[in-house]
Amino acid sequence: MKTTEILDKTLSLADIEKISGNYAQVVFLNSNSDKAISYLALGKKNEFKPKENKVFDGLKQFVDEYQDWVFGYLSYDLKNEVEPSLTSKNKDNLHFPEVHFFVPEIVVEITADFSKIHFTDKSKKDLFMSFLDGNSLKKTNNFAKVNFKQRMSKDNYIQRFDAIKEHIQQGDIYEMNFCHEFYAENVKINPFETYIKLNELTNAPFSTFYKNGEQFILSASPERYIKKEGNKIMTQPIKGTAKRGKTYAEDEAIKLELSQNEKERSENIMIVDLVRNDLSKTAKKASVKVEELCKVYTFETVHQMISSVTSELKEEIHPVEVLRTTFPMGSMTGAPKVEAMKIIEELETTKRGIYSGSVGYFTPDGDFDFNVIIRTLLYNESSKNLSFMVGGAITNKATAEAEYEETLLKAEAMINSLK
Repeated sequence: MKTTEILDKTLSLADIEKISGNYAQVVFLNSNSDKAISYLALGKKNEFKPKENKVFDGLKQFVDEYQDWVFGYLSYDLKNEVEPSLTSKNKDNLHFPEVHFFVPEIVVEITADFSKIHFTDKSKKDLFMSFLDGNSLKKTNNFAKVNFKQRMSKDNYIQRFDAIKEHIQQGDIYEMNFCHEFYAENVKINPFETYIKLNELTNAPFSTFYKNGEQFILSASPERYIKKEGNKIMTQPIKGTAKRGKTYAEDEAIKLELSQNEKERSENIMIVDLVRNDLSKTAKKASVKVEELCKVYTFETVHQMISSVTSELKEEIHPVEVLRTTFPMGSMTGAPKVEAMKIIEELETTKRGIYSGSVGYFTPDGDFDFNVIIRTLLYNESSKNLSFMVGGAITNKATAEAEYEETLLKAEAMINSLK
């Protein structure tokens, strides 16, 4: 985008809600931080049209051709291109495309103090300003309460959990991320108002509102998948979750227990080993480093154990190749990775699709930043289907009751956002 201007105000959520109703493609990547930039991408100047089993090669060409801001998502089921022995045959009621990337007409970088707008066509910028200066939208509160159903009963979850434990005890895998779906049919929601409520409940650092026509991703993700800045690559897998305490003392005690929990630490360290191996495929020799191991971070509704792994990228490696060689992220698969994904397909009942995929962006310089799509509502406005999935890592030390309860804890924010 050739032109950049500083707006005389920063954009509020109310501004973004007002503006987004005028565009068929909207991506709002909300850092929820005064210290980090949020991004708003609007309109479609050019759109990526993937060929079957050639998504990553095609994305390389698309990024190289335009050398511009590119926003979009990768669905979990692109695993089948990365590893041809994998398939996806489970139930899918949402029918989102497996991949969606586009060059926006407008990109806005939003900080606590100001907003910076990038554009090529001045008429598009003038149209954006007219939307920004227009009247605010009236709030709509006439939607029915959403009652979610579970695709998998607790008894069924426990049966499948036991099957996973058997695979672990036989030595097929060491760890597997196992997920189940909550869904509602024939429902009408206001996507942006729902996103605002979800964001208020979670205040997550990789929060996302994504609109592609009548398909919406409303995410409260706390997790970064992978970032490129210059030749530095960083990935930050999350493994280990605990509820927040009701008092400061209880909260601190829970946080300390999580940091010292042998089971949770072992889950995290297994995935750290996996992502170290993934990064080594594109890294300069001896450059893969664990900068933080099993550090506990606190969010609005949960404590999370996060590790940070970095590498230096070989000079000849294309940025998209980093995605190909690390996708899907280890925190959402297991170890060994391919065998875990085969068992996931066998024992889960819902096609993951966007869930445990990733939303993010490329800069004109070829840097990127992508999240992990967890804690996320997916809504198809045309079919009126609404869905979210929750899950967790299962190791030999895991118990069915505790893992099931952890998934219900993770579900609370999505359910409460629609009460």
